[in-house]
Amino acid sequence: MSSFSAKIQDVFNEPACEQNRGKDAKARKEGCSKPLTPGAAAGGCAFDGAKIVLQPITDVAHLIHAPLACEGNSWDNRGAASSGPTLWRTSFTTDLTELDVVMGQGERKLFKAIREIKEAYGPPAIFVYPTCVTALIGDDIEAVCKRAAEKFGLPVVPVNAPGFVGSKNLGNKLAGEALLDHVIGTVEPDDAGPYDINILGEFNLSGEFWLVKPLLDRLGIRVRACIPGDVRYLEVACAHRARAAMMVCSTALINLARKMEQRWDIPFFEGSFYGITDTSEALRQISQLLVKKGADPEILGRTEALIAEEEAIAWKKLAAYRPRLEGKRVLLNTGGVKSWSVVHALMEIGIEIVGTSVKKSTVEDKERIKQILKDDNHMFEQMAPRELYAMLSEHKADIMLSGGRTQFIALKAKTPWLDINQERQHPYAGYDGMVELVCQIDLAIHNPIWRQVREPAPWDCQPAVREELPRMKSEIATLHVVQEFAGTTADDFGER
Repeated sequence: MSSFSAKIQDVFNEPACEQNRGKDAKARKEGCSKPLTPGAAAGGCAFDGAKIVLQPITDVAHLIHAPLACEGNSWDNRGAASSGPTLWRTSFTTDLTELDVVMGQGERKLFKAIREIKEAYGPPAIFVYPTCVTALIGDDIEAVCKRAAEKFGLPVVPVNAPGFVGSKNLGNKLAGEALLDHVIGTVEPDDAGPYDINILGEFNLSGEFWLVKPLLDRLGIRVRACIPGDVRYLEVACAHRARAAMMVCSTALINLARKMEQRWDIPFFEGSFYGITDTSEALRQISQLLVKKGADPEILGRTEALIAEEEAIAWKKLAAYRPRLEGKRVLLNTGGVKSWSVVHALMEIGIEIVGTSVKKSTVEDKERIKQILKDDNHMFEQMAPRELYAMLSEHKADIMLSGGRTQFIALKAKTPWLDINQERQHPYAGYDGMVELVCQIDLAIHNPIWRQVREPAPWDCQPAVREELPRMKSEIATLHVVQEFAGTTADDFGER
């Protein structure tokens, strides 16, 4: 078995995943991907998943070694935000052609591209991504990256996750393996302290993490690395000196958290910054882990004081929305950590959950949903578009929260819709984020446009108007003829 095959098998056998441990040996080898349904979209590939995880490392040059379309189809596919460098927004690709493939010029072209990026931009590191084409023709990406790193004096990291090896989720984990093999632990910080933590699986979508970081700053807790949201290469390289870690999205980077705990004794827990209660609980668990690792226990008291202050402010703001939203019904068509964290957040202000998708949720996620909703009748693995439309058109939900792919189902059913996935324009994390989420739900539900679009058209409810339509069309046609000849002279008529 090749080293790359062994790496994929190691990811499939992830011991920290409860769902994976429950499988037999044969099922475990097949990984987490489901068989594709003929005619259905396959979703993201492994390359797409790796790019999602690593692209938010903002000062790194991300070089795609592939034909042009591979980079064009995946560029900037998440709404992550950066507070500083913008190099990650620049698209780099070797743009392989058929002639390059036939003549075996791929490796030489890759080396040349690395040199050009080094000379033109001087990044702290370059990440190189092979795709299906370059993996199939056998380009030795690791050898080229190693030689380029020696030649140009900067880290050149191979991210070996070509699309054909598996799903987007597998690509997420392979990206974590690349960080473990080539980045984390390569630089020793000179300022390590007892209050350093890592946040894993947080993508800073729409700047969400910026609503949470000030809370940690007030507690004196330093985020050594937020992987991958708004992080720099040097921060990732020094991440092994953190004292504790919080896992936000375990389906993406659980292997990274587990191996960092094994190698550098960094304990972690899975939490959420969605909702008031979950944000408070996350702050408590971070403080408790730091105390177990040697921090001063007084941080526990400061954490409780901060939580009491912030919760009082948030609940005061939310009080204005409760009379308008209490009893409103929400259909949540998302997955992963949001399948339970957003559910809990909405129920805190009296909103009823009529259904939540668990398509991308782990066993732990599903258990949390059962505890919150008290049953599993409102959980669905996957709902066909026709079923979603029927549920919304029958007014079983007042609003649907989902990603952009299902927004048109809600709009066709004349039902309010709010983007809750990566394309969203508003941050919903932390105390202020919860207030913003409730505000956006209130604006969507009470938008007067919905009352207007649900009313029948005038020609459907007024028979007299429908009967007058032929006469009105005839008069309009006559008017057009009059306007056409208005202002003409006798000569004009003679010419005609």
